[in-house]
Amino acid sequence: MATLRDIKRRIRGVQSTQQITKAMKMVAAAKLRRAQEKIINARPYAREIFVMFSHLITENDLAANPYLKPRQVKKVALVVVTADRGLCGAFNSNIIKEAARYIEEELLPNQMEANIFCIGKKGTEFFTKREFNVAYKKQGLFSSLQFESVLEIANELINGYLLGTYDKVVIIYNEFKSIIQQRIIVEQFLPVPVDKNNSKDKPISPNYIYEPDQQYIFNYLLPKHLKAQLWRILLESNAAGLGAQMTAMDNATTNARELIRALQLKFNKERQAAITSEILEIVSGANALKGG
Repeated sequence: MATLRDIKRRIRGVQSTQQITKAMKMVAAAKLRRAQEKIINARPYAREIFVMFSHLITENDLAANPYLKPRQVKKVALVVVTADRGLCGAFNSNIIKEAARYIEEELLPNQMEANIFCIGKKGTEFFTKREFNVAYKKQGLFSSLQFESVLEIANELINGYLLGTYDKVVIIYNEFKSIIQQRIIVEQFLPVPVDKNNSKDKPISPNYIYEPDQQYIFNYLLPKHLKAQLWRILLESNAAGLGAQMTAMDNATTNARELIRALQLKFNKERQAAITSEILEIVSGANALKGG
């Protein structure tokens, strides 16, 4: 049976943990507000540049442009975006499970080689220890997420695709929906996905006169479109990770509060039992003296 001293020690330990989780929740909340602002700014740009890209595309581009022309897929660059730290619930484990499932069910049965690009420390640790083919590692990106950091990753993916090192690029990440909700997305990055059947559904675009010519603008815009989409994906993942961490720390703080309450109740019961036992011993001793 635990002594009163042991229970008090446990209470102090849980209180210290509660202070840490509460502070981490506040830090995550402050970072999340800034991350949400970046997403609000990035989403319209990424959406509009895609709309412009869709208006410029032609049938010749679909057949000849190296960014759009489909290939026989033998090697896949699989970009797995996780966080650098834990303490964010199932955020990292869900992404890693989805990546492992994609490799086992989509790539291996079709004789495709997986070259993993690990963005985030947790994904890097998992796939490196299990001897997956890790072609690229990037850690510490989310501590100070800047657009310049995205350029390195985008150039690595684009150059590898254009040189034929990879026949397809797929990104797996968490999309930010709300503080308590994230959605795992498996998104094809290259070749650039184009809906060939959407021409009937979309309204007729104006007959623009382009200067310089349409093809030049399209070739200039396409790499910018890819970098904008990758920037949006990393912002989504960053905000989703902070939301998951905030929720996890809030739950941990609540659980600590409940545990402290339960330990305090146990401490009071044990102390009451000890006092009652001492009173009984005193009364028994007094009665024995009277009887003597």
